[in-house]
Amino acid sequence: MSDSRPAREPGRRRLVLWRHGQTGWNLERRFQGKTDIPLDETGVQQARRAARLLAGLRPTALLASPLRRAADTAQALADITGLPVRYDDDLMERDGGAWEGLTAREIRERYPAEHAAWQPPGGETSAQVAKRVGTALQRALDDLPPSGQLVVASHGAALRLGMSHLLGLPEETWERLGGLSNCCWSVITEMRDGGWRLAEHNAGTLPEPVLSDDRPDAGT
Repeated sequence: MSDSRPAREPGRRRLVLWRHGQTGWNLERRFQGKTDIPLDETGVQQARRAARLLAGLRPTALLASPLRRAADTAQALADITGLPVRYDDDLMERDGGAWEGLTAREIRERYPAEHAAWQPPGGETSAQVAKRVGTALQRALDDLPPSGQLVVASHGAALRLGMSHLLGLPEETWERLGGLSNCCWSVITEMRDGGWRLAEHNAGTLPEPVLSDDRPDAGT
């Protein structure tokens, strides 16, 4: 069966930022952070479904956080594509300090001031996470050849903040970028000037070319 999807312009790198599947702690609304929580059965099925879709992008490299929920999500795609999964500790989720394992309600009740500032006691700041993850993404992109397509399996806060850093967004705008649902992804594409643009966000289907009157490439 032929693919009628319009071809992507050659010579441009693409980065797919893929959040892990569902876990039991997600359902309980517990702060996971760097705690190594596995996928639940729904999360396993989400990863398999998403992997079948993402395989259609013909990725050339896979990278993941070593935490099981992200590593197992990446492995679902590796099983289809045959690509090896590389791991980077800098792609792990935000260190939640005293919040890890607590529910959203417990955090609000026990740490009202810290909750208002969204700063876990003993954990990382948003700026620290953005720099850590953004630097890891840039490091991986530096090794990606022209036309390479890298899929990165990681975590919600880590990916949102990391992509904000990669895109050069000022910190005061980071909250304007919505979160990623379980096993959804964002797509960042290379521009003609060597910069990066957000092409898809929190998607659950394959990205489509933007066929509209909107400016196609701000780097031209």
